[in-house]
Amino acid sequence: MKAVLLDDFGGPDVLYVGEAEKPAPKDNQVLIKVKATSINGPDVAQREGKYPPPPGESEILGVEVAGVIEEVGSNVKGWNIGDNVMTLVGGGGYAEYAVAYANHLIKIPENLSFEEAACICESYITAYSNVFMFGKLQDNQYAILHGGGGGVNTAAIQICKALVPNTKLIVTSPPEKMEKIKELGVDLVINYKETPDFSKMVKEYTNKRGVDVILDCIGAAYLEPNIKSLTYTGRLVVIGVLSGIKAELNLALLMVKRQQIIGSVLRSRPIEEKAEIVKSFTDNVIPKVADGSVKPIIHKIFSIDDVAKAHKTMAEDTHFGKIVMKISD
Repeated sequence: MKAVLLDDFGGPDVLYVGEAEKPAPKDNQVLIKVKATSINGPDVAQREGKYPPPPGESEILGVEVAGVIEEVGSNVKGWNIGDNVMTLVGGGGYAEYAVAYANHLIKIPENLSFEEAACICESYITAYSNVFMFGKLQDNQYAILHGGGGGVNTAAIQICKALVPNTKLIVTSPPEKMEKIKELGVDLVINYKETPDFSKMVKEYTNKRGVDVILDCIGAAYLEPNIKSLTYTGRLVVIGVLSGIKAELNLALLMVKRQQIIGSVLRSRPIEEKAEIVKSFTDNVIPKVADGSVKPIIHKIFSIDDVAKAHKTMAEDTHFGKIVMKISD
């Protein structure tokens, strides 16, 4: 089968299209003819040699796919050959065929194309699980969503607007993306280049109250202003460390304010734990996708032969929404 390969770790130019062995599904898996996938942070980290796939998963890049079921494992129930599905995969998304666990599958709503469906599982499930399941955001609260304009950020904004419409959203953003973020209905957009310590603006906006939940993909550089921005019993959910992995923390302040710091990754979670997350997402968010309240934002669609260009676009960080890669017609 056609697949994206690499002989060594490095920049986007290490990626090339070649031939790989077609995978075979286990008893509790299905084989999917992949129509589209998307470019995600874990793909970039894996390409650079910083994020290997979980044991037993494909070494091929790609953590989500949208396509058509072509083969069903002997223990799979409720899914049939020919079903249009989108799903998380432990690896192997950058290929014509991929295997996925049956309990990770989501039926593609009729209003979505395969390219749009390829945007959903990694970014939208990441946003939902961390903001709502772990961060426990409720309506009429305050939240900060870092990483303005990226796939997880735009997903989180849309899900929050759909599920907790009275919650006030604050997003940190580069200046060139601020207007588009405002168009999504964000209440306060902060230019992080002008205001790296955003905590003062947050305190002013919330009348010194602080925010209830912070979704952070930045890491070390934002730890101090994040803690300062949290209200009493506030939750900081860390899903990335783009600025580094080490920072000092005032434990006394954390204790007095009864705050929580929650570390979270999706890819390496146990199969059953992922299944529980997928079920909650399917029950609570997919209806909003189906009625158009939540709609994937696609920056650009690349062909599989242009995978290096797709990764270069990701590296430039000028995109807004998701970068999609079409695998087959």
